[in-house]
Amino acid sequence: MNDEKYERAKKRVEELKKFYANLVTYTVINVILIIINLVTSPGSLWFYWVTIFWGAAILLHASKVFVLRGKFLGEEWEEKKIKEIMEKEGKSKG
Repeated sequence: MNDEKYERAKKRVEELKKFYANLVTYTVINVILIIINLVTSPGSLWFYWVTIFWGAAILLHASKVFVLRGKFLGEEWEEKKIKEIMEKEGKSKG
């Protein structure tokens, strides 16, 4: 039981770590892109396209990590499906 809790906690920490790494990368790259855009072509602001679409991906990632927390196609869903399939197969064999 403690091993299961530990593994779940470890997976959760890994999810959080990936999200925060993604967020830091997003921030750093977008700051660089803004600077490049404003220095090279201030009359044509293109950086916001990257910011918008990558930002949407960040929001999806955040919802998966903080809101859904594995409920949608995550660990809980997998366990539920495994049990469901095992029960079906048990009934069809018996």
